[in-house]
Amino acid sequence: MSDDRVITTTIPEFFGGRNLYAQRKPASFELEITARCNSNCRHCYINLPADDAAARSKELSLEEIDSLAGQAVELGAVWCLLTGGEPLLRHDFEEIYLLLKRKGLLVSLFTNATLINEHHIRLFGKYPPREIEITVYGVTEATVRRVMRRPGMFKAFERGLGLLTSNRIPFRLKAMALRSNLHELREIAAYCRQRTKDYYHFDPLLHLRYDGNPLRNEEIRSERLTAQEIVQLEEMDPERMEAMIAQCDEFITAHAAGENCRHLFHCGAGTNSFLIGHDGRFRLCSSLNEPSCQYDLRTGTLAEAWHVHIPRVRALESQNPEFLEKCRGCQIANLCLWCPAHAHLEHGALDSWSDYFCEVAHARAEMLKRKANY
Repeated sequence: MSDDRVITTTIPEFFGGRNLYAQRKPASFELEITARCNSNCRHCYINLPADDAAARSKELSLEEIDSLAGQAVELGAVWCLLTGGEPLLRHDFEEIYLLLKRKGLLVSLFTNATLINEHHIRLFGKYPPREIEITVYGVTEATVRRVMRRPGMFKAFERGLGLLTSNRIPFRLKAMALRSNLHELREIAAYCRQRTKDYYHFDPLLHLRYDGNPLRNEEIRSERLTAQEIVQLEEMDPERMEAMIAQCDEFITAHAAGENCRHLFHCGAGTNSFLIGHDGRFRLCSSLNEPSCQYDLRTGTLAEAWHVHIPRVRALESQNPEFLEKCRGCQIANLCLWCPAHAHLEHGALDSWSDYFCEVAHARAEMLKRKANY
């Protein structure tokens, strides 16, 4: 954060010594059990090599996961999402999965499917996950190889998907909209819808690296689509367009509702869910990696993170004139990719303005206005 800007904190949730967050219970949490991955995707914001010893040494132990999951259940959580990196890289994945199930949690899994084997199939068949969600990066070997940058990943992906399908273990498919797979996105959508008819979405938001690696960040920027390309893709997706048009009045407001508000957080981060990082760091959401917004669960408790840390973070206010002028009172803020977490990754400050995010919001607004006039 630059020296000429100050972010202050007020805590409106506290009145007369009463913390309103004490009355709230989290419904769910994400458990990021590793930052390591067997892939090296061009757009990834977190992945470290599968054999990275330093990364492995920072990972939560089975005992730590057991303790934190128990604390989450005591707070009221009923659903846990296992994510990474690639969660199946953990040699103790089965033990982690089963201890979460034994605590009564509904367990979901994000995976690239390339490591799924018969052992996992037996595990999921006997103890079904709430859902398994898999990202499709391409439908040809060439495209998948370009995105994931590892040989044999497309065959491994299809093998994993085939095992799930033949054993009737439900899964959902989604996609990332990248420069490297733009030419195949129609085919990717058809591939996904054919296999998961009740669910498909693509994400055009590529946010930058948690570790700030400048070379990797340039790769991510090179994979981003332009604002017009994003809008064109959205226009070609009937389900997405139908939802956007139906909710147009929620996206484009009649007035600048937040024009006198300096608070940074108007999203749902930390309101009914949270994330536990692979290194034991508590975050309000998966993207919020700003150091002062994290809490070390290896030196504190989940209850303190939920009841004390979250209100402090959500009470942060901005004194940045550019942000307050351009963003806080913006009438199309709900069409924007901006949030404090993404702003920090983009420019190093929670209250920074992004020209790219702004371009996407205005392109979407113009498209919706055009559709409304037809």
